[in-house]
Amino acid sequence: MKDPKADLYAAPLNGEWQKSSLSNSNGDVCVRLMKIDGGVALDDSKRPDLTPLRYTRTELAAFLQAAKAGEFDHLLDD
Repeated sequence: MKDPKADLYAAPLNGEWQKSSLSNSNGDVCVRLMKIDGGVALDDSKRPDLTPLRYTRTELAAFLQAAKAGEFDHLLDD
């Protein structure tokens, strides 16, 4: 059985990384996202040696909806 995410991890990273406007100005402390075929790649600019994680559009949409609803707010320090 083929891994359903195999195609995502085979997709080239040939787009441009997008970071939050709330990241620091020199861009070395941020989570970055890139649109790829079938989904989105996510990486940590501080660790370019690590393979970026890949998510389907559905997975990212579910995460963003939950984040906007405040479901993860308890994970942040007060």
